[in-house]
Parts: sequence; structure tokens; C-alpha cells
Amino acid sequence: MNDLIKNSLNKLKQKNIYNPELDLRILLKHSSKKNNEIILSNFKIEDINIVKFKSLLQKRINRQPIAKIINNKSFWKNDFYVNNFVLDPRPETELIIEEALSIYKNKNLKLKILDIGTGSGCIAISLAKEFKNAFITAIDISKEAIEVAEKNLKIHNCNNNVQLKMVDFKNINTKFDLIVSNPPYLTNNQFHNADPEVKNFEPKLALIGGDDGLKFYREYSNNLQNLMHKYSNFVCEIGINQREYCEEIFKNSGLYINKIVKDLQGIERILSFSKI
Repeated sequence: MNDLIKNSLNKLKQKNIYNPELDLRILLKHSSKKNNEIILSNFKIEDINIVKFKSLLQKRINRQPIAKIINNKSFWKNDFYVNNFVLDPRPETELIIEEALSIYKNKNLKLKILDIGTGSGCIAISLAKEFKNAFITAIDISKEAIEVAEKNLKIHNCNNNVQLKMVDFKNINTKFDLIVSNPPYLTNNQFHNADPEVKNFEPKLALIGGDDGLKFYREYSNNLQNLMHKYSNFVCEIGINQREYCEEIFKNSGLYINKIVKDLQGIERILSFSKI
């Protein structure tokens, strides 16, 4: 292993970077003059743009997430453009797509779908690719997030069946077959104690759900039934240990929790509702 690799790995390990070998490979690949996959034990230093690599490495040492450095994050079956104005898509959020596919087994249905707080657009676009005949309204209150979602719509050629709007969901008047959302659900305290990757490089707007993290679930419980047909569904992500609170919040909402989905760590992560 050459000195560049050895020294770079040591610097990442000193900063307690999780999985430093993988991060190093990604940074080297994005500094490669040929953009080839990099094997740490066997690569040619002359294939690397050293100046670019050192610049990228320093960003990671400063705890900037890899996705924010390379402006790319994988979600479901595709890669998405991301920057500091949108949340990096997480693997657990893919459970929203899985649950939608579980509810609507016929992918040819002409569903009307609302994605609240679309961010990068990853949920809306992933649903659009699964349900080819669906029409999806993807909304966000962040102008910068809408711009990122627009970029991803063009990348994935989904302009025909996904419409972006910068609007609060309480100002929407249409009814939908399916509503999905990954709302902000961290408490102020959780955000304050979060890793630097989250606290310093993810948009606060997309993370904090009020003092107790439950602000948006209260808003949903008070308003969503007005946006739903009798047999419509609502699927949302929740934070750790929020299931019981959400059950109480939605008790008189006109919505019924018919499924709770756990993530790979066994954490109750997705609530699936139908209108009563």
C-alpha cells in the first residue's frame, strides 16, 4: 500500500470516520483521471488527480458527508443529485416505496400521489418509475429543495408524471389516492447532539420537527383527511420511539394505522394509514 493511501486512511481513522476504506475508494474514484473503480491495494498513482483528491479528502476529514462531496446519493434503484439544501436519502426511507408497492400491487393503476416535503425528489421519482401511469404532486416549502428536485426530474426524465410545487400541504385542495412523507422528526436536542455530518451539512429545515419532534404528525392528523378519498392511504416515516406518540396523535384524525413497518435494525420506522 503506497504512502498516499496509508496516510489518507490514517487521517480518516483519526477523525473516527465510519468505514474509511470505502470512503477513500469513493474519493479516489472521483479524483481519477479515468473515473475507474479503485482497488486500494492495486492502483496507479499517476491515474489520480492529486490536487483534486487532497481537496476532497480534506472535506471528508472535516466530516462533510460523502454524498455532499460528490453530489450523489443512491436511493431505491437510482442515483440522485444532492447538495446541502436537501436531506441525503436514507435506506430506511426506501421502506415507503416498499409499502406503496405492497398496498398497490397493480403497478398500472392511474394513482394520484402526493409527496409532502419532497426534498431531492427521490421518493416521488422512485414512485413514478414504479407506477408508470401515476400522476405525482411533489411539494416542498424550500425553494432550494425544489430546484434540486427539478434537476433530478430532468436527470430521470420524469417531468411528464411528476409536478413540483413550492407550497405548504395545508394549501392543497386536491384529493389523492396515496400520500407519502418523510417529515422532519428530530427534536431540537437530538439535532444539537447529532453527528457533524448531519448537524453541519444537512438542512435544519428538513430535520427538526419542533421541540418534541412531533410537530408535523400533529399537522398531518388535523389536515390530511381532507386530502384523501374514502379508500386512500397515507404512508410516512417516523423517528425512533415515536410510534406510541403518533398512535395517540392520530387517534381522532379519521385515519387508521393498519401497518407498522420495522427497518433492518428492528426500529419501528414506517406507519401506514388508511382513511376510516
